Amino acid sequence: MNTDDFQPDAIVVGAGLAGLVATHELVLAGKRVLVLDQENRANLGGQAFWSLGGLFFVDSPEQRRMGIKDSAELAWHDWQGSAGFGPDPEVASVEDEDGWGRRWARAYVAFATHEKRDYLRALGLRSVPMVGWAERGGADAQGHGNSVPRFHLTWGTGPEVVRVFEEPVLGGERNGLVTFGFRHRVDELVVEDGAVVGVRGAVLEPTDAARGEASSRTVTRGFDLRAPAVIVTSGGIGGNHDLVRETWPTERMGPAPEHLISGVPAHVDGRMLAITEAAGGRVVNRDRMWHYTEGIHNWDPIWPQHAIRVIPGPSSLWLDATGHRFPAPNFPGCDNLRTMRAILATGYDYSWFVLTQSIIEKEFALSGSEQNPDLTEKDLRVLLRERLSKGAPSPVEAFKEHGEDFVVAHDVRDLVAGMNELARPGTAGDAPVLDADEVESMIRARDRELDNAFSKDAQLMLVANARRSLTDKLVRVAKPHRLLDPAHGPLVAVRLNILTRKTLGGLQTDLESRVLGPDGRSVPGLYAAGEVAGFGGGGVHGHNALEGTFLGGCIFSGRIAGRAVASS
Repeated sequence: MNTDDFQPDAIVVGAGLAGLVATHELVLAGKRVLVLDQENRANLGGQAFWSLGGLFFVDSPEQRRMGIKDSAELAWHDWQGSAGFGPDPEVASVEDEDGWGRRWARAYVAFATHEKRDYLRALGLRSVPMVGWAERGGADAQGHGNSVPRFHLTWGTGPEVVRVFEEPVLGGERNGLVTFGFRHRVDELVVEDGAVVGVRGAVLEPTDAARGEASSRTVTRGFDLRAPAVIVTSGGIGGNHDLVRETWPTERMGPAPEHLISGVPAHVDGRMLAITEAAGGRVVNRDRMWHYTEGIHNWDPIWPQHAIRVIPGPSSLWLDATGHRFPAPNFPGCDNLRTMRAILATGYDYSWFVLTQSIIEKEFALSGSEQNPDLTEKDLRVLLRERLSKGAPSPVEAFKEHGEDFVVAHDVRDLVAGMNELARPGTAGDAPVLDADEVESMIRARDRELDNAFSKDAQLMLVANARRSLTDKLVRVAKPHRLLDPAHGPLVAVRLNILTRKTLGGLQTDLESRVLGPDGRSVPGLYAAGEVAGFGGGGVHGHNALEGTFLGGCIFSGRIAGRAVASS
């Protein structure tokens, strides 16, 4: 049906995961929904399609089968320690930008404990039986990090998370309840008598660009569409590097990186934040971001500056750009933002992993559905061959062979020579020159700690603790060994870059996903969900995230938004 002829009960701006979830809930209620997106149908599901499909569950059957003792109380304790919310936990005042985010966080932890798994399983989603341990923390029981493994990997990764909502929404399209307006770029929210009553924008020229590819912005005509409710689900800002740098938390994190690579397509541009703000919505915590420190340039890119994140196990030595080891607890997989600060404090915007072939085979996972075809395609035979046979998974080996950030050598001197060839200038203008003797001395000191079953090296203690987790011991953490042992070679160095990904702040919403104005009152007719709303409340994560919570935040807030509009 033509968008101009369709009379919707709600307009959803953004066809990513949060938009699909909200639409699914509206269809269940028999409502008519117009879904607008500036990209074509190939991009249905948005950034979620490219994700690894990690989901945060609390006290799940998968955890219990692995002997993991988790609870809502422990998860809420971890969440608060990570978030660093403001001081008043009881009052959501206009002045408190964390007030609604804190309320959303408490509700989300309850959802992840009691409803989330059953809700998704009823739609057909399943998780792999092994539970991963992401964001292990900064060595403080009251601070950031997951006290226990909670990262549940979807069998089918991101495309499967998208599928379980896409299919019922497409069913709604066939039944006449849903109409899609692809290539419809919203430029304005229509406000009449203080209420949002529709959207205006431009129809972009048709494109057959594949999913994720940059598309034309040529305008063919305008549009003006009306509905009693508008739900903004347009995503974050990670594809807009100018906006990332403009809102970068310099005082808290250090200077914005000169060199950024993109973990999201170019259309993740953050436009709807300013557009919604112009219509009376309030944006809070706009300098809170979740960009990764372990980005590598994609040797086979899909979108501009396309990057992949290395999801590391804990064994690689992490060196700054000058070749010095980061101090504890800046170890792989422990505290993303703390390590970001340590990297930027050096005056450079990159760092190094130094590891062995044995470590890369067991510990290197690459973020993204397309980098994990065995899991994405749900092929058990391929999974067993890729994960259990000798050698690294084929996508990892492909990056090692073709990726511009990788150095492979059989001795430290050649390894460091290769690292120096990849060095980039910092804020002082000169590229650092690593000293091979210093690097080798550091590695030998670390290797000597393996002469006994105990150690004073904090990273080796971390590795020993990690291997107490069944998942880590079997498939995620290499058996401790000397880095200079030729039996575990060759040596590998990986240049790690800052990769843009998630926005933690956004449109402030109440617990019914209604967008709030500067006065703390809801803007009639206006709702928001997903990343554009900081995954709920304008910042459900506070300053820091526990991982596995981004897809879940889209699902939770999208569900609330759809149900709220359906019942209004």
